[in-house]
Amino acid sequence: MKESQCLIIGSGVAGLTLAIKMAEAFPKRIITIVTKAHESESNTKYAQGGVASVISEKKDSFQKHIADTLLAGDGMCDPNIVEMVVKEGPERLRELIEWGVRFDKDLHGNFSLGREGGHSEYRVLHHKDATGSEIERALLQRVHALDNIELLSHHFAVDLILESHPLHASNTPSACLGAYVLDQISGEICALRAASVVLATGGLGRIYGHTTNPMVATGDGIAMAYRANARIRDMEFIQFHPTALYEEKETPSFLISEAVRGFGAYLRNTNGERFMLHNHEDAELASRDIVARAIHAEIKKEHIPYVYLDCTHLKTETFKQKFPTIFTNCSRLGIDVSQDWIPVVPAAHYVCGGIEVDSWGRTSINNLFACGECSRTGLHGANRLASNSLLEALVYAHRIFRYHIKQDLKSITEEPPQWKQNKKSGPAEETILQSKILELQQLMRCNAGIVRSTHELTTALKMLAMLRADTEILFERHTLTSTLCELRNMLSVAYLIIDHSLQRTENKGGYYNINYSEKINTLV
Repeated sequence: MKESQCLIIGSGVAGLTLAIKMAEAFPKRIITIVTKAHESESNTKYAQGGVASVISEKKDSFQKHIADTLLAGDGMCDPNIVEMVVKEGPERLRELIEWGVRFDKDLHGNFSLGREGGHSEYRVLHHKDATGSEIERALLQRVHALDNIELLSHHFAVDLILESHPLHASNTPSACLGAYVLDQISGEICALRAASVVLATGGLGRIYGHTTNPMVATGDGIAMAYRANARIRDMEFIQFHPTALYEEKETPSFLISEAVRGFGAYLRNTNGERFMLHNHEDAELASRDIVARAIHAEIKKEHIPYVYLDCTHLKTETFKQKFPTIFTNCSRLGIDVSQDWIPVVPAAHYVCGGIEVDSWGRTSINNLFACGECSRTGLHGANRLASNSLLEALVYAHRIFRYHIKQDLKSITEEPPQWKQNKKSGPAEETILQSKILELQQLMRCNAGIVRSTHELTTALKMLAMLRADTEILFERHTLTSTLCELRNMLSVAYLIIDHSLQRTENKGGYYNINYSEKINTLV
């Protein structure tokens, strides 16, 4: 039985930031990070755009950032949380810089700020077009310098360990004691006990197939919390990034950062028309839900799989300096950005809902916290403002840390039960599991995508019920593998998205149902 002061599940910016702070504050206590792939593989690594924050109040202001966030969230944000995150953000960024993160600067030594869709000012700090990777590098370097951080790569968190108490109803566990974790190399499942458990597991884009998320984004933390009866909220709000590079292959899709449109690129249809001029007063820099729906409409109208991003009028050398990764990937496909338009298509990018937490990152279960994309804080509302996600992760990791400092959580004294290994068969066939994943992805793309209908959602709910029943049988009969666990989690979060969608009675932000008559935020 392993034990730690804090068990952090996930190794993105939220999990790593918290681990560093906890390890430095409690040098004699073990802080454990569990991650199912390589330590650097997370949604953070693939974040291109940057971190939105008010750097100078001479040209920008907290009120402007707050107003932009509220507008993008379409009336669904928590204003108090928005104000808190925006105002605490600059200090968290200063910490990142102190830890060695290198944000781009201009010739005068000032931060080179970008502007993205929905922002009224230039306020996005970035490291070329690989900001997430740069942050991940600096954080991992600091993690490895701290002896009391135990980082378990290739370990899959299967389920949470819950305290059972006769005074509590069976569906309201009183506390989380740790997690059951599968060692993907040995195949053993062990119980990791912890005074507190933090879910920082990232997103769920893989359930759609076409996604900017990495292969690890299968909604594991949300699914575990759901099975533990934690409160889950706003899962219907899935943000589709408007401009993923179109390729015939499946997931993951390469992201063409919103910063490219902020730099001046145009969206064009097959006739060469800048169709966003007819959709919103901010044209290509409208919020992501509006741009994604406009592209979806063009694709449907023209019966083609993509539209174009035109960068040919931009300075090529400056483009290469600002977006070297994008330039290289386009060149790999034979696309010369100085002469060719880039084929782009919307792809699943971010879940705005998730595990409901308060301003300290606490879930509805004692000792269980959540931060990063798997959490629902109230910041994003119905549609995330570009580059607010890394900011949110930094602020909430710090607030969870502050809560631990105030409470000085004690070790768990109750001995959690061991995992019951009652499987009669070996691993389920990989081909069967992969076929079910493909079936799920097709279902979600067609029935719960950018534009939905009540009929399609109801149909999807029935089909999901059958898929979930089949998978639960596999889970009970076969030796656990990471693929089987991921399939189970993907089906759980898919159910939540569809169930929450069917409960919504109006269109908001990233949720759009053709059966509702509400107008979307476009030009008349």
